[in-house]
Amino acid sequence: TFSIDVDAASYSNLRRFIDNGQSPPKDAVRIKEMINYFDYTYPQPTGEDPFAVITEYSDCPWNTDHKLMHIGLQGKEIPKDDLPASNLVFLCDISGSMSSPNKLPLLQSALKMLVNNLRPEDKVSLVTYAGGTRIVLQPTSGNEKGKIRAAIDGLMAGGGTSGAAGIKLAYQQAQKAFIEGGNNRVIISTDGDFNIGSSSTEDLVTMIEEKRELGIFITVLGVGNSNYNDGMLEQIANNGNGTYEYIDHLNQAQKVFVEDFGKFYTVAKDVKVQIEFNPEIVESYRLIGYENRLLNNEDFNDDQKDAGELGAGHTVTAMYEIIPAGAKTDWLTKVDDLKYQKTTKTTAAANNSDEMLNVKLRYKKPDSDKSQL
Repeated sequence: TFSIDVDAASYSNLRRFIDNGQSPPKDAVRIKEMINYFDYTYPQPTGEDPFAVITEYSDCPWNTDHKLMHIGLQGKEIPKDDLPASNLVFLCDISGSMSSPNKLPLLQSALKMLVNNLRPEDKVSLVTYAGGTRIVLQPTSGNEKGKIRAAIDGLMAGGGTSGAAGIKLAYQQAQKAFIEGGNNRVIISTDGDFNIGSSSTEDLVTMIEEKRELGIFITVLGVGNSNYNDGMLEQIANNGNGTYEYIDHLNQAQKVFVEDFGKFYTVAKDVKVQIEFNPEIVESYRLIGYENRLLNNEDFNDDQKDAGELGAGHTVTAMYEIIPAGAKTDWLTKVDDLKYQKTTKTTAAANNSDEMLNVKLRYKKPDSDKSQL
């Protein structure tokens, strides 16, 4: 049982390390984000649910005795004109640490790409934080693109980093301009170097968890290489109904803000996956790369338990390494029989079926608190 995860920051962050001739630190390597960086051209959903489920079973490329199970989710693509109206709050870190060319100047160029996609019914606010916080642009219609671009171009870096206060102010702005049934989202742009006020990951996650109950989603955009706090930014996104991206150059900005534009429009939230394997066919399995998104089995039916979001046209991919029943392997550690429980592992249904596994998914509509199976 696990939560989906649509983050893709790890891939571009690793690319940045390699481009700089450095070996990435191990904690920056998150396999699920590397897998989810790519487009697998899954077919579009045809039913009423906002996503389709695709499975594929194949040989395991790193162990010929094992198999690989590929499970994909394809979010429903929605034409731009049919997307709900957006209330976007750009929250920009303009502290002194953001002055280098690969930080604030890169983010300014990136955010202006997003502005190009705005419609008259969309509105944008711009909030900044450094030593203090400031509302640079009150909610402004998407047909005033020149005004929005000018506000972005006018940003200059300098001062401390009051990140927590900036997040609070951004959510206040999002609440003030809230659109019922719309796409309400805070987009944080930062290197994660918070040094004024609450700066611990635990404190920030607690605050973000409270804010997600407001019906406001979040996107975290990370930049830079000095003082970059990758782990904290991932946790903010994971716990705030959000996504996390790392922008290492303009091509990546093009991917995030133009090619993957649908990510900014959630079609399903709190998406959970639960898979049961038939032990007559599967001896053992290993979910690859979702270690920090695993859930207890009972969490699957608990609507209070947070999980990941899926955007319009977006995909999620998970892979399992499978050891088939009867395969010769030294990898498995045999477990002694239990003393107080029967260890018979199969039922009549398993013995009489050629089914390998059963996949269940549970999700909520963006404006609902009740999940659907």
